[in-house]
Amino acid sequence: MAKYHSLSEELQKQIQADRGAHWTNPYRFQDEQVIRRWPDHEDTNLWRPTFVRDIERILHNPYYNRYSDKTQVLSGYKNDDISRRALHVQLVSRIARNIGQALGLNTDLIEAISLGHDIGHTPFGHAGERFLNEIYQKHTGRFFNHNVQSVRVLDKLVRWNVSLQVLDGVLCHNGEMEMDRYSPVSLTSFEEFDGRVEACYTDINANKKQIPSTLEGCVMRVSDIIAYLGKDRQDAQKVGIIPEKSPFSNKEIGETNSEIINNMIVNIIENSYGKDHICMEKAFYEAFSNAKKENYEEIYRHPQVDAIYDEIQPMFEEMYEELLKQAENMDKASHLYQAHVSYLRGCNRNSDAFVKEYLKEDPNQIVVDYMASMTDDYFIDLYAELFPKSKRCVHFKGYFTK
Repeated sequence: MAKYHSLSEELQKQIQADRGAHWTNPYRFQDEQVIRRWPDHEDTNLWRPTFVRDIERILHNPYYNRYSDKTQVLSGYKNDDISRRALHVQLVSRIARNIGQALGLNTDLIEAISLGHDIGHTPFGHAGERFLNEIYQKHTGRFFNHNVQSVRVLDKLVRWNVSLQVLDGVLCHNGEMEMDRYSPVSLTSFEEFDGRVEACYTDINANKKQIPSTLEGCVMRVSDIIAYLGKDRQDAQKVGIIPEKSPFSNKEIGETNSEIINNMIVNIIENSYGKDHICMEKAFYEAFSNAKKENYEEIYRHPQVDAIYDEIQPMFEEMYEELLKQAENMDKASHLYQAHVSYLRGCNRNSDAFVKEYLKEDPNQIVVDYMASMTDDYFIDLYAELFPKSKRCVHFKGYFTK
């Protein structure tokens, strides 16, 4: 039987009284505290406040369109009822804003981080991320992480002056690491931030140590996990990976998507209101952590989920090597230049100065930028274009495939 928790009467009355008194959360990040790489290029106004501008920069970023055909968890399905990253980032935004509004935080900042956090993700989900990391590391000794690439897209590839606070939240969103308490870590400059980003490329443990500098970033980080836990279960049920009788524990947070979202939101608000950190009860954290482990056991490591990647992994390797040849001998007539470099030129107001600077990058980084930007279908079509005689192909399961 489903169970849905509610905020305590005491806290509900406190929140209502605080709102009536126009209370401001002292730990809320204020718009006027924003830091931008190019502050002189900013013109905030009444109808487009600071972080609304960031939201719109992310929404209008050409790479945002590509969320719509990037795998969330299940690859190889022609089924519009299965989540893609476009839906995931919206769900994260909605959950995080629900929590943030109740806590009196900056919901515009929360929304911007949420919508931008996966914009650098690879095709084919975390498997694609793993494949690209392995190849990139073999060639350069550096590490690829999708959160770091999301920062690169928003800060380096499409230079639209997104704020430090949004970029920090994106960098630190690591949705694979749950915590029972999220406490912001100070960040005061782009110089410090750039050092943290570079560390993620060179230190295998650095990415796991990134902590947001704002409570808003902390809310988004935990909301990322809340958003996918139950939704991934729904998707797995739709394609028959999970049996009709649920294999999941029904502990404090519940077992269905709606239970998990409601109960986690309630418990976080109950335990975080008016505090300088985000937290949940111990029993909820344990159930939350256990639910993620169960997802790995029942979904993410399921043979049906992994089967498609046996064919995709060698396609990643072949494509990388072919594109690297083009990057090392850059020709304006090459596919890499026409489809990737020219695309970025358009993203940056057709700036030849940007292109000149970008072509000085390590060829491996240029290839990574391109491959990470692809949707699943883009990747498949490009592979066929580059290797027309290859017998490799991806077999999709349709709506009526048995």
